[in-house]
Amino acid sequence: MNRIDAIRQIRERLCAGGHSIGSWMQIPHASVAEIMGQAGYDWVAVDLEHGAIAAHQLPDLFRALELGGTLPLARLAQGHSKDCKQALDAGAGGVIVPMIESAEQLIAVRDSCRWPPAGIRGVGFSRANLFGKHFDVYREEAQAPLLVAMIENFRAVEDLEHILEVDGLDALLIGPYDLSASMGLTARFDHPDFKAMMNRIRELAAQKNIASGVHVVQPAREELKQRLDEGYRFLAYSVDAVMLRSVAEGCLT
Repeated sequence: MNRIDAIRQIRERLCAGGHSIGSWMQIPHASVAEIMGQAGYDWVAVDLEHGAIAAHQLPDLFRALELGGTLPLARLAQGHSKDCKQALDAGAGGVIVPMIESAEQLIAVRDSCRWPPAGIRGVGFSRANLFGKHFDVYREEAQAPLLVAMIENFRAVEDLEHILEVDGLDALLIGPYDLSASMGLTARFDHPDFKAMMNRIRELAAQKNIASGVHVVQPAREELKQRLDEGYRFLAYSVDAVMLRSVAEGCLT
């Protein structure tokens, strides 16, 4: 696939007020990635935070996703420069960064994802540029990979207006479990205070024309539609392992 075109298409759609729907991978197997890549999602995030996936497995997982025309993203374990470099050099089209709590933190991650002159990421041959064969083409992509900030703590909401002003931010993705836990309301998604926090994030993002989204963990199309109707525009739909479990258990009922 042409990653830079896929990145550009997603970015343009979000800037125009449209939506993008992707999914999530935690199972470190290329056959699973190939299935997910053929499923019709805009992107699939390979989970390096909670999944049992190592850096050396990324090239094969990303190749399998790309076979189906699906943009591979990396959900980083942390926003350290090493994490950014390894994921992007392996061929990720962008990163989803957990636990962003300030504009300064996001700027540091952004710069670690970009080659100079836009950033400070180390330049070199890698799988992302086919070990130098597509170096000049990749040079443009490496100036601005897709950048998604996860909002997972009430402290992030306190600085959200500044976070939303960071140049290069493409979307927000709310982590509802961690966000609710930070409020002392773990998984109490119906609590009025949590609902108000979610609404505030979505409204502030809309004011800055930054797409906000949430992870619809259970494979429920009605919830996906509900989230779209509420105004969320960057959505992760379920997880490979959750989909498998859901179907496997459903066969017995």
